[in-house]
Amino acid sequence: MAGIKKSLPRRVPRAQRKTLSATKATRELEELNRIGMALSETRDVEQLLDLILKKAREITAADAGSLYLVEKGGVSAEAGLRASLLRFKLTQNDSVQFPFSEHTLPLTEDSMAGYCALHGEVIELADAYRIPKARPFHFNATFDQQAGYRTRSLITLPMKNGKGEVLGVLQLINCKRNAKARLTDSGGVQRWVHPFPERAVRLGLSLASQAAVAYENSRLYRDIENLFDGFVNAAVKAIEQRDPTTSGHSQRVCEMTVALAEAVDREPRGPYGDLRFSREQMKELRYAALLHDFGKVGVREEVLVKAKKLYPLHFVRVLDRFDYIRRDFEARIAEQKVEALLSPSRKHAAERLRMLDEESRRLRGQLDRFAEFIAKANEPTLLPSGDFEVLNEIAQKTYRDPRGKERPYLSSEEVRFLSIPRGSLDADERRQIESHVVHGFNFLAQIPWTPEYQAIPAIARAHHEKVNGKGYPFGLNSGQIPVQAKMMTICDIFDALSASDRPYKRAVPTDRALDILKLCVRDEEIDTELFRIFLDAQVYRLAGKSS
Repeated sequence: MAGIKKSLPRRVPRAQRKTLSATKATRELEELNRIGMALSETRDVEQLLDLILKKAREITAADAGSLYLVEKGGVSAEAGLRASLLRFKLTQNDSVQFPFSEHTLPLTEDSMAGYCALHGEVIELADAYRIPKARPFHFNATFDQQAGYRTRSLITLPMKNGKGEVLGVLQLINCKRNAKARLTDSGGVQRWVHPFPERAVRLGLSLASQAAVAYENSRLYRDIENLFDGFVNAAVKAIEQRDPTTSGHSQRVCEMTVALAEAVDREPRGPYGDLRFSREQMKELRYAALLHDFGKVGVREEVLVKAKKLYPLHFVRVLDRFDYIRRDFEARIAEQKVEALLSPSRKHAAERLRMLDEESRRLRGQLDRFAEFIAKANEPTLLPSGDFEVLNEIAQKTYRDPRGKERPYLSSEEVRFLSIPRGSLDADERRQIESHVVHGFNFLAQIPWTPEYQAIPAIARAHHEKVNGKGYPFGLNSGQIPVQAKMMTICDIFDALSASDRPYKRAVPTDRALDILKLCVRDEEIDTELFRIFLDAQVYRLAGKSS
């Protein structure tokens, strides 16, 4: 038309184009570096996979995408040789919402993801519905039909590790001119979607390689954690097999300690108002609590499971000795009765038999009384002061062994054990039990912990320390005891009191156990504020649920 001047697009000078291209390449490289750093910092596998797909879509301007993982076949006892599978792990879409659940599909050339995984090749399609007939794969339009979506441009990228192995597949869908556009109908797809440019394919492939390495590292880290979890659980099982009566103790203490830490984490004020535990610190605490009694493997089993003051073999030996003494005097009395019957005087014989019967009843009654007293004194209960005199009386009694040697009814060792004022352990045995803390520390200190778990030995070592400095093994004061150990101490004491009946003690009701802990607070043995939180959060209820 006359009078109208048609405007022509302004030609960008070559030098300026080179500058723009270099600037764009620099930005892309920086973006890849940022993504690589983000991937390397994420250890959780699920979070990592979600981040991989999200960043791949961002850097290629893809509206949607899916992530597949290759599950290599192996050999199973039931099925023999198993075929490899492709796990449809994750999908994202900016334009439509739809239900999704991960599932597996055969690893074959029929699907684009399968072909890409098998051959490690990139698949580029300007229109997913127009695949060259020479290609063995096809496009599955089921999702489009169910969700009312329209897939157009598409790239499928292999996630290769450093060895060139394909670990997974990234499938990116509908490259958009405007990242904010929503593809809700075919018109929007026609307007905004175009084929993935070579640059997007190159960036996506580079990211897929980074993602493969990050995923492999993350999976390796998870496998190591699972391995260590298995080791810890095996260690706990080893402890409980040595002392079955404490079965479940380590697990209950662990659950309560972690719950108490979570309650402390929620405290807005007070001495622990600023204390917060990271995910790694929580896991560190969990491991320390599970392994806090592992040192018991270094304690003699007979001491570890000693339920009464005398060891079972010792107690049987005492009873056998008393049986021998009974039979011995019965045999002697029987001999004397024979002598009496041989007496020419019937009157003298009758009187002698009567006296011997009386002596037999007296000795038998005395032995029964002694045996009954020893059985009672052998229980791990409080020994009344008057009972020490009875023990000495028994110990002073003597008998003659089969060789004619005079021996006491009770040995000095048996008297020492039966004289234990309370409980079943004497001072030396208690020291052996207490040594489990040092045994545990020495064992845990041998493990090359990663930095986030280095405090585990110190936390476990301090679970019998008291804030007043009167605990063991080192008599640490409050400032020297890790707060994690202070929490564990409260939970350990509560479970030891309230756990199911054990051979050496009856279970204490919850209310009574809490009252005893209040006495520990009064005597400055446990942390006052932590015990308050323990009560307020009702952490003690977990012991009943997990027993």
